Amino acid sequence: MTADHDSVNPAATPPGRADWERWLPDPDVDWSDWRSWLQRIAAVDIAALDWAAPPWPEIPSDQATGAREIPLTLRAFAEDEPGDQIGEQLTATWPAFRRWWREGANTRPTAAEARARLEEHMPELVPTWQRLAAMLDDEPEAAAALTLWNPPPFLTGCSQAAVLPGGPALVRNYDWDYRLFDAVVARTAYSGRPVLGMLDCLWGLLDGINDAGLAVSLTFGGRPQVGEGFGIPLVIRYVLQTCGTAEEAMRALRRIPVHMSYNVTALDRDGRRATVYLAPDRPAQVTSLAVTTNHQGTVEWPPYAAAIRTVERYERLTELVSAGTDVPGVVAACLRPPLYATGFGAGFGTLYTAEYRPAEGTARYHWPQHNWEHSLRDLGADRIDVGLGSS
Repeated sequence: MTADHDSVNPAATPPGRADWERWLPDPDVDWSDWRSWLQRIAAVDIAALDWAAPPWPEIPSDQATGAREIPLTLRAFAEDEPGDQIGEQLTATWPAFRRWWREGANTRPTAAEARARLEEHMPELVPTWQRLAAMLDDEPEAAAALTLWNPPPFLTGCSQAAVLPGGPALVRNYDWDYRLFDAVVARTAYSGRPVLGMLDCLWGLLDGINDAGLAVSLTFGGRPQVGEGFGIPLVIRYVLQTCGTAEEAMRALRRIPVHMSYNVTALDRDGRRATVYLAPDRPAQVTSLAVTTNHQGTVEWPPYAAAIRTVERYERLTELVSAGTDVPGVVAACLRPPLYATGFGAGFGTLYTAEYRPAEGTARYHWPQHNWEHSLRDLGADRIDVGLGSS
Protein backbone atom coordinates (compact mmCIF):
# COMPACT_ATOMS: atom_id res chain seq x y z
CA MET A 1 0.00 0.00 0.00
CA THR A 2 1.38 3.32 -0.98
CA ALA A 3 0.43 6.78 0.22
CA ASP A 4 1.59 10.22 -0.82
CA HIS A 5 -0.73 12.46 1.12
CA ASP A 6 -0.18 14.95 3.91
CA SER A 7 0.25 13.51 7.38
CA VAL A 8 -0.78 14.57 10.83
CA ASN A 9 1.61 16.13 13.35
CA PRO A 10 1.48 13.88 16.46
CA ALA A 11 2.62 16.78 18.62
CA ALA A 12 -0.67 18.52 17.93
CA THR A 13 -2.68 15.91 19.82
CA PRO A 14 -5.27 17.60 22.04
CA PRO A 15 -4.94 16.87 25.77
CA GLY A 16 -6.90 13.91 27.02
CA ARG A 17 -6.83 11.87 23.83
CA ALA A 18 -5.59 8.30 23.92
CA ASP A 19 -2.12 7.55 22.63
CA TRP A 20 -3.38 5.82 19.50
CA GLU A 21 -5.46 8.87 18.60
CA ARG A 22 -2.33 10.88 17.94
CA TRP A 23 -2.24 9.56 14.41
CA LEU A 24 -5.75 10.66 13.52
CA PRO A 25 -5.45 13.60 11.10
CA ASP A 26 -7.14 16.95 10.96
CA PRO A 27 -10.40 17.04 8.98
CA ASP A 28 -8.72 19.17 6.33
CA VAL A 29 -6.33 16.41 5.27
CA ASP A 30 -7.02 14.88 1.85
CA TRP A 31 -9.79 12.34 2.50
CA SER A 32 -8.06 9.66 0.43
CA ASP A 33 -5.28 9.49 2.99
CA TRP A 34 -6.27 6.34 4.92
CA ARG A 35 -5.81 8.14 8.23
CA SER A 36 -8.44 10.65 7.20
CA TRP A 37 -10.72 7.79 6.19
CA LEU A 38 -10.12 6.23 9.59
CA GLN A 39 -11.19 9.41 11.33
CA ARG A 40 -14.41 9.48 9.36
CA ILE A 41 -15.24 5.98 10.59
CA ALA A 42 -15.92 7.31 14.07
CA ALA A 43 -18.93 9.22 12.76
CA VAL A 44 -19.64 7.33 9.55
CA ASP A 45 -23.08 7.06 8.06
CA ILE A 46 -23.24 3.33 7.44
CA ALA A 47 -25.76 3.78 4.67
CA ALA A 48 -23.25 5.93 2.81
CA LEU A 49 -21.04 2.89 2.23
CA ASP A 50 -22.58 1.24 -0.80
CA TRP A 51 -22.30 -2.43 0.14
CA ALA A 52 -25.50 -3.53 -1.53
CA ALA A 53 -25.00 -2.74 -5.21
CA PRO A 54 -22.05 -4.63 -6.67
CA PRO A 55 -21.56 -4.58 -10.46
CA TRP A 56 -23.29 -7.83 -11.33
CA PRO A 57 -22.03 -9.55 -14.50
CA GLU A 58 -25.41 -9.30 -16.18
CA ILE A 59 -25.73 -5.57 -15.44
CA PRO A 60 -22.88 -3.33 -16.62
CA SER A 61 -21.86 -1.21 -13.67
CA ASP A 62 -22.24 2.08 -15.51
CA GLN A 63 -25.88 1.20 -16.19
CA ALA A 64 -26.45 -0.06 -12.66
CA THR A 65 -25.22 3.13 -11.00
CA GLY A 66 -25.27 5.81 -13.67
CA ALA A 67 -21.60 6.58 -12.98
CA ARG A 68 -18.37 5.69 -14.74
CA GLU A 69 -16.64 2.40 -14.08
CA ILE A 70 -13.33 2.60 -12.25
CA PRO A 71 -10.56 0.97 -14.30
CA LEU A 72 -7.87 -1.06 -12.55
CA THR A 73 -4.86 -2.68 -14.20
CA LEU A 74 -2.99 -5.45 -12.42
CA ARG A 75 0.43 -6.74 -13.52
CA ALA A 76 2.26 -9.99 -12.91
CA PHE A 77 5.91 -10.94 -13.12
CA ALA A 78 8.13 -13.93 -12.39
CA GLU A 79 11.68 -13.48 -11.14
CA ASP A 80 13.55 -15.99 -9.01
CA GLU A 81 16.12 -13.57 -7.62
CA PRO A 82 15.89 -9.78 -7.22
CA GLY A 83 16.42 -8.31 -10.68
CA ASP A 84 14.96 -5.89 -13.19
CA GLN A 85 11.32 -6.66 -12.40
CA ILE A 86 11.41 -5.99 -8.68
CA GLY A 87 13.86 -3.17 -9.36
CA GLU A 88 11.30 -1.45 -11.57
CA GLN A 89 8.65 -2.00 -8.91
CA LEU A 90 10.84 -0.43 -6.23
CA THR A 91 11.73 2.52 -8.45
CA ALA A 92 8.07 3.15 -9.24
CA THR A 93 6.76 2.89 -5.69
CA TRP A 94 9.60 4.20 -3.55
CA PRO A 95 9.03 7.99 -4.00
CA ALA A 96 5.47 7.83 -2.67
CA PHE A 97 6.34 5.19 -0.09
CA ARG A 98 9.19 7.39 1.16
CA ARG A 99 6.83 10.31 1.73
CA TRP A 100 4.47 8.06 3.67
CA TRP A 101 7.40 6.61 5.64
CA ARG A 102 8.78 10.04 6.52
CA GLU A 103 5.56 11.78 7.40
CA GLY A 104 3.55 9.10 9.17
CA ALA A 105 3.09 8.95 12.90
CA ASN A 106 5.45 7.05 15.20
CA THR A 107 9.23 7.28 15.16
CA ARG A 108 11.04 5.73 12.20
CA PRO A 109 14.08 3.55 12.94
CA THR A 110 17.56 4.17 11.63
CA ALA A 111 18.91 1.73 9.06
CA ALA A 112 21.11 0.14 11.74
CA GLU A 113 18.20 -0.26 14.15
CA ALA A 114 15.99 -1.72 11.45
CA ARG A 115 18.66 -4.15 10.31
CA ALA A 116 19.20 -5.32 13.89
CA ARG A 117 15.51 -6.11 14.27
CA LEU A 118 15.41 -7.95 10.94
CA GLU A 119 18.47 -9.99 11.92
CA GLU A 120 16.89 -10.76 15.28
CA HIS A 121 13.46 -11.86 14.10
CA MET A 122 13.67 -12.77 10.39
CA PRO A 123 17.36 -13.35 9.58
CA GLU A 124 16.57 -15.43 6.51
CA LEU A 125 15.38 -12.26 4.77
CA VAL A 126 18.59 -10.30 5.33
CA PRO A 127 20.40 -11.30 2.09
CA THR A 128 17.41 -10.34 -0.06
CA TRP A 129 16.93 -7.14 1.94
CA GLN A 130 20.55 -6.20 1.23
CA ARG A 131 20.09 -6.71 -2.50
CA LEU A 132 16.90 -4.69 -2.58
CA ALA A 133 18.49 -1.87 -0.58
CA ALA A 134 21.31 -1.78 -3.11
CA MET A 135 18.72 -1.25 -5.85
CA LEU A 136 17.75 1.95 -4.03
CA ASP A 137 21.40 3.04 -3.86
CA ASP A 138 21.76 1.84 -0.26
CA GLU A 139 19.99 4.99 0.85
CA PRO A 140 19.70 4.64 4.66
CA GLU A 141 16.06 5.66 4.69
CA ALA A 142 15.24 3.10 1.99
CA ALA A 143 17.15 0.39 3.83
CA ALA A 144 15.15 1.09 6.97
CA ALA A 145 11.85 1.21 5.11
CA LEU A 146 12.52 -2.12 3.38
CA THR A 147 12.56 -3.84 6.78
CA LEU A 148 9.08 -2.48 7.59
CA TRP A 149 10.15 -2.14 11.23
CA ASN A 150 7.88 0.38 13.02
CA PRO A 151 6.16 1.72 9.91
CA PRO A 152 3.40 4.33 10.14
CA PRO A 153 0.04 2.81 11.20
CA PHE A 154 -2.12 1.40 8.41
CA LEU A 155 -5.17 -0.82 8.15
CA THR A 156 -7.38 -2.61 5.67
CA GLY A 157 -10.68 -4.45 5.78
CA CYS A 158 -10.77 -7.96 4.26
CA SER A 159 -12.50 -11.32 4.83
CA GLN A 160 -11.02 -14.79 4.50
CA ALA A 161 -11.91 -18.44 4.92
CA ALA A 162 -10.11 -21.78 4.77
CA VAL A 163 -12.42 -23.99 2.70
CA LEU A 164 -12.04 -27.79 2.48
CA PRO A 165 -14.93 -29.03 0.24
CA GLY A 166 -13.71 -28.78 -3.33
CA GLY A 167 -10.31 -27.68 -2.00
CA PRO A 168 -8.47 -27.17 0.17
CA ALA A 169 -8.41 -23.48 -0.70
CA LEU A 170 -7.84 -20.21 1.09
CA VAL A 171 -10.43 -17.73 -0.21
CA ARG A 172 -10.21 -14.07 0.67
CA ASN A 173 -11.49 -10.61 -0.25
CA TYR A 174 -9.03 -7.74 -0.10
CA ASP A 175 -10.80 -4.47 0.76
CA TRP A 176 -8.84 -1.24 0.38
CA ASP A 177 -8.50 2.01 -1.56
CA TYR A 178 -7.75 1.23 -5.21
CA ARG A 179 -5.65 4.41 -5.45
CA LEU A 180 -3.21 3.03 -2.87
CA PHE A 181 -3.06 -0.52 -4.25
CA ASP A 182 0.19 -1.87 -5.74
CA ALA A 183 -1.79 -4.24 -8.01
CA VAL A 184 1.15 -6.56 -8.73
CA VAL A 185 1.28 -10.36 -8.52
CA ALA A 186 4.83 -11.66 -8.15
CA ARG A 187 6.27 -15.14 -8.44
CA THR A 188 9.66 -15.12 -6.72
CA ALA A 189 12.12 -17.66 -5.33
CA TYR A 190 14.06 -15.56 -2.86
CA SER A 191 16.10 -17.83 -0.57
CA GLY A 192 15.35 -20.66 -2.99
CA ARG A 193 11.65 -21.23 -2.23
CA PRO A 194 9.10 -20.37 -4.94
CA VAL A 195 6.40 -18.04 -3.63
CA LEU A 196 3.44 -16.53 -5.49
CA GLY A 197 1.35 -13.71 -4.09
CA MET A 198 0.10 -10.12 -4.17
CA LEU A 199 2.82 -7.53 -3.52
CA ASP A 200 2.46 -4.78 -0.95
CA CYS A 201 4.77 -2.34 0.85
CA LEU A 202 7.66 -2.58 -1.64
CA TRP A 203 8.33 -6.33 -1.39
CA GLY A 204 5.93 -7.62 1.23
CA LEU A 205 2.87 -9.75 0.48
CA LEU A 206 -0.81 -9.46 1.32
CA ASP A 207 -1.41 -13.16 0.66
CA GLY A 208 0.06 -16.02 -1.31
CA ILE A 209 1.17 -19.64 -1.64
CA ASN A 210 4.50 -21.46 -1.74
CA ASP A 211 5.85 -24.63 -3.28
CA ALA A 212 5.69 -26.50 0.03
CA GLY A 213 1.90 -26.37 -0.16
CA LEU A 214 1.15 -23.49 2.22
CA ALA A 215 -1.29 -20.63 1.68
CA VAL A 216 -1.39 -17.57 3.95
CA SER A 217 -3.42 -14.35 4.02
CA LEU A 218 -4.19 -11.49 6.38
CA THR A 219 -7.03 -9.31 7.57
CA PHE A 220 -6.89 -6.26 9.82
CA GLY A 221 -7.66 -7.18 13.44
CA GLY A 222 -10.01 -4.28 14.18
CA ARG A 223 -8.00 -2.67 17.01
CA PRO A 224 -6.40 0.81 16.90
CA GLN A 225 -3.44 0.14 19.19
CA VAL A 226 0.03 0.72 17.72
CA GLY A 227 3.32 -0.63 19.09
CA GLU A 228 6.81 -1.74 18.15
CA GLY A 229 6.97 -4.37 15.45
CA PHE A 230 6.97 -5.17 11.76
CA GLY A 231 4.43 -4.20 9.17
CA ILE A 232 2.45 -7.36 8.44
CA PRO A 233 3.18 -7.63 4.67
CA LEU A 234 6.84 -8.45 5.32
CA VAL A 235 5.81 -11.02 7.95
CA ILE A 236 3.56 -12.71 5.40
CA ARG A 237 6.47 -12.91 2.97
CA TYR A 238 8.69 -14.34 5.68
CA VAL A 239 6.19 -17.06 6.56
CA LEU A 240 5.78 -18.09 2.95
CA GLN A 241 9.53 -18.15 2.36
CA THR A 242 10.41 -20.15 5.45
CA CYS A 243 7.41 -22.30 6.44
CA GLY A 244 5.89 -25.38 4.87
CA THR A 245 2.88 -26.20 7.05
CA ALA A 246 0.17 -24.37 8.97
CA GLU A 247 1.81 -25.48 12.21
CA GLU A 248 5.17 -24.02 11.19
CA ALA A 249 3.45 -20.80 10.15
CA MET A 250 1.82 -20.45 13.54
CA ARG A 251 5.12 -20.98 15.35
CA ALA A 252 6.73 -18.21 13.32
CA LEU A 253 3.82 -15.82 13.70
CA ARG A 254 3.68 -16.26 17.47
CA ARG A 255 7.25 -15.04 17.93
CA ILE A 256 7.47 -12.12 15.45
CA PRO A 257 6.37 -8.71 16.80
CA VAL A 258 3.87 -6.75 14.73
CA HIS A 259 3.08 -3.05 14.99
CA MET A 260 -0.74 -3.36 14.73
CA SER A 261 -3.41 -6.01 15.18
CA TYR A 262 -3.90 -8.51 12.37
CA ASN A 263 -5.54 -11.88 11.80
CA VAL A 264 -3.51 -14.35 9.74
CA THR A 265 -4.93 -17.59 8.39
CA ALA A 266 -2.69 -20.42 7.18
CA LEU A 267 -3.87 -23.48 5.24
CA ASP A 268 -1.62 -26.27 4.00
CA ARG A 269 -1.93 -28.90 1.30
CA ASP A 270 -3.21 -31.49 3.79
CA GLY A 271 -6.12 -29.28 4.81
CA ARG A 272 -4.66 -28.32 8.17
CA ARG A 273 -5.59 -24.78 9.07
CA ALA A 274 -5.11 -22.23 11.82
CA THR A 275 -5.85 -18.57 12.40
CA VAL A 276 -3.76 -16.44 14.73
CA TYR A 277 -4.79 -13.14 16.29
CA LEU A 278 -1.72 -10.90 16.36
CA ALA A 279 -1.41 -7.67 18.35
CA PRO A 280 1.34 -5.29 19.47
CA ASP A 281 0.14 -5.15 23.08
CA ARG A 282 -0.78 -8.74 24.00
CA PRO A 283 0.37 -12.29 23.20
CA ALA A 284 -0.60 -13.92 19.93
CA GLN A 285 -3.64 -16.19 20.16
CA VAL A 286 -3.72 -19.25 17.89
CA THR A 287 -7.16 -20.62 17.02
CA SER A 288 -8.56 -23.37 14.81
CA LEU A 289 -10.99 -20.95 13.18
CA ALA A 290 -11.59 -21.27 9.46
CA VAL A 291 -13.03 -17.75 9.12
CA THR A 292 -11.86 -14.30 10.08
CA THR A 293 -12.81 -10.75 9.18
CA ASN A 294 -11.88 -7.60 11.14
CA HIS A 295 -12.21 -8.37 14.81
CA GLN A 296 -10.47 -10.79 17.15
CA GLY A 297 -13.18 -12.93 18.68
CA THR A 298 -15.03 -9.94 20.12
CA VAL A 299 -15.53 -6.45 18.77
CA GLU A 300 -13.19 -4.01 20.52
CA TRP A 301 -13.58 -0.97 18.27
CA PRO A 302 -17.35 -0.60 17.72
CA PRO A 303 -17.39 2.39 15.31
CA TYR A 304 -14.93 0.69 12.99
CA ALA A 305 -16.67 -2.68 13.26
CA ALA A 306 -20.05 -1.14 12.45
CA ALA A 307 -18.74 0.91 9.54
CA ILE A 308 -17.19 -2.04 7.73
CA ARG A 309 -19.70 -4.67 8.88
CA THR A 310 -17.10 -7.06 10.17
CA VAL A 311 -19.62 -9.07 12.23
CA GLU A 312 -22.07 -9.41 9.36
CA ARG A 313 -19.30 -10.58 7.02
CA TYR A 314 -17.97 -13.01 9.63
CA GLU A 315 -21.41 -14.50 10.19
CA ARG A 316 -22.00 -14.92 6.45
CA LEU A 317 -18.67 -16.68 5.87
CA THR A 318 -19.16 -18.85 8.95
CA GLU A 319 -22.60 -19.85 7.73
CA LEU A 320 -21.15 -20.90 4.37
CA VAL A 321 -18.30 -22.91 5.86
CA SER A 322 -20.55 -24.57 8.46
CA ALA A 323 -22.96 -25.60 5.71
CA GLY A 324 -20.17 -27.33 3.79
CA THR A 325 -20.21 -24.89 0.88
CA ASP A 326 -17.51 -25.79 -1.62
CA VAL A 327 -14.79 -23.50 -2.94
CA PRO A 328 -16.72 -22.25 -6.03
CA GLY A 329 -19.69 -21.48 -3.80
CA VAL A 330 -17.62 -19.48 -1.34
CA VAL A 331 -15.92 -17.60 -4.18
CA ALA A 332 -19.31 -16.75 -5.65
CA ALA A 333 -20.50 -15.48 -2.25
CA CYS A 334 -17.40 -13.30 -1.98
CA LEU A 335 -18.52 -11.49 -5.13
CA ARG A 336 -21.87 -10.57 -3.55
CA PRO A 337 -22.86 -8.53 -0.50
CA PRO A 338 -22.32 -8.54 2.38
CA LEU A 339 -18.83 -9.87 1.59
CA TYR A 340 -18.27 -7.79 -1.54
CA ALA A 341 -17.72 -4.11 -0.73
CA THR A 342 -18.37 -1.39 -3.31
CA GLY A 343 -17.43 1.77 -1.44
CA PHE A 344 -14.69 2.44 -3.99
CA GLY A 345 -15.14 6.19 -4.01
CA ALA A 346 -14.94 6.23 -0.20
CA GLY A 347 -11.70 4.26 -0.25
CA PHE A 348 -13.18 0.93 0.81
CA GLY A 349 -14.02 -1.56 -1.90
CA THR A 350 -13.18 -5.17 -2.70
CA LEU A 351 -10.18 -4.98 -5.02
CA TYR A 352 -9.96 -8.71 -5.66
CA THR A 353 -11.15 -12.10 -4.45
CA ALA A 354 -8.26 -14.54 -4.20
CA GLU A 355 -8.51 -18.32 -4.33
CA TYR A 356 -5.27 -19.99 -3.28
CA ARG A 357 -5.03 -23.76 -3.69
CA PRO A 358 -1.95 -24.96 -1.78
CA ALA A 359 -2.04 -28.57 -2.99
CA GLU A 360 -2.11 -27.43 -6.63
CA GLY A 361 0.16 -24.41 -6.31
CA THR A 362 -2.37 -22.17 -8.05
CA ALA A 363 -3.75 -18.72 -7.47
CA ARG A 364 -6.95 -17.49 -9.03
CA TYR A 365 -8.07 -13.87 -8.71
CA HIS A 366 -11.73 -13.11 -9.27
CA TRP A 367 -13.90 -10.09 -10.04
CA PRO A 368 -17.58 -10.07 -10.95
CA GLN A 369 -16.73 -10.11 -14.66
CA HIS A 370 -13.14 -11.40 -14.77
CA ASN A 371 -10.86 -14.21 -13.63
CA TRP A 372 -7.06 -14.30 -13.68
CA GLU A 373 -5.12 -17.50 -13.00
CA HIS A 374 -1.48 -18.18 -12.16
CA SER A 375 0.53 -21.05 -10.81
CA LEU A 376 3.93 -21.50 -9.26
CA ARG A 377 5.04 -23.34 -12.39
CA ASP A 378 3.39 -21.20 -15.05
CA LEU A 379 2.55 -17.56 -14.58
CA GLY A 380 -0.58 -16.52 -16.46
CA ALA A 381 -1.17 -13.34 -18.45
CA ASP A 382 1.21 -10.59 -17.40
CA ARG A 383 -1.60 -8.05 -17.00
CA ILE A 384 -5.35 -7.76 -16.70
CA ASP A 385 -7.69 -4.79 -16.92
CA VAL A 386 -10.76 -4.96 -14.72
CA GLY A 387 -13.61 -2.66 -13.77
CA LEU A 388 -14.32 -1.98 -10.11
CA GLY A 389 -17.83 -0.72 -10.28
CA SER A 390 -18.42 3.01 -10.11
CA SER A 391 -16.86 6.04 -8.55
